[in-house]
Amino acid sequence: MPKQYPDGSLKVFSLNSNPGLAEEIVEKIGIEMGKCTVSRFSDGEVQINIEESIRGCDVYVIQSTSNPVNQHLMELLIMVDALKRASAKTINVVIPYYGYARQDRKARSREPITAKLVANLIETAGATRVISLDLHAPQIQGFFDIPIDHLVGVPILTEYFEKKNFDDIVVVSPDHGGVTRARKMADRLKAPIAIIDKRRPRPNVAEVMNIVGNIEGKTAILIDDIIDTAGTITLAANALVENGAKEVYACCSHPVLSGPALDRIQNSKIKELVVTNSIAMPAEKHIDKLTQLSVASLMSEAIIRVHEEQSVSTLFD
Repeated sequence: MPKQYPDGSLKVFSLNSNPGLAEEIVEKIGIEMGKCTVSRFSDGEVQINIEESIRGCDVYVIQSTSNPVNQHLMELLIMVDALKRASAKTINVVIPYYGYARQDRKARSREPITAKLVANLIETAGATRVISLDLHAPQIQGFFDIPIDHLVGVPILTEYFEKKNFDDIVVVSPDHGGVTRARKMADRLKAPIAIIDKRRPRPNVAEVMNIVGNIEGKTAILIDDIIDTAGTITLAANALVENGAKEVYACCSHPVLSGPALDRIQNSKIKELVVTNSIAMPAEKHIDKLTQLSVASLMSEAIIRVHEEQSVSTLFD
């Protein structure tokens, strides 16, 4: 008999972005998946029906705002509105991958700050809490006026590499912005870090400049939060090998992997790319070099702790 969670007021619903992860989460908690249908009117408008009573319940909705981003975001907003009108006690939005997070400040004049706009939309719809994994910029937590639990994927990725028993590791940040993330992994692996200093002439065009730190003869592990077109990470990997690294592994929390990403990774010096399942991965994206680790245990534990009003931060100690 699988374990049964004793409290019937905890309900988990999944929308369309990542049903596989949601199924894993409810299985680990020990409850049934909440019953709802997400359909479309003929013009594409989203229609949601919640098919069980959730009055007075603590509801958790699992939805990554991944590709197609706008569709998944609208599903989430409409679901939150439906839950609010059905008298849910709390509406906890679990967003393994928070889309639109890369526009988190005005880098140039007349630019939007979409990370803040999305936060406003989620709050206005009626969410009472957000649980997310590895936000692109930690300060996005401050864009919400409701509680947000920010989970980190570094321990899951680190544990995978620890089992490989590499003898001489260096953890590499592909840019200056990711140094804190690289440092967290390096501390866990008791390894030094290196930084790739690059300048980006245009969006989605990366140019590797030079490497700060000693990588010669070492096994390099590149770490990033998002890998999208894979231009940055593959150029970084090739630069590491050219500068004397023994072999290069790469890892990230959110495998967006759009456009030419998979071809670039397949043809690069990256030996293995390790990612989480924060974004659902269709079968055609499963290339030989790709290893996907599950964040279901982390997410289910966080949901239980929030529900039971226990500390979430102790998950990462």
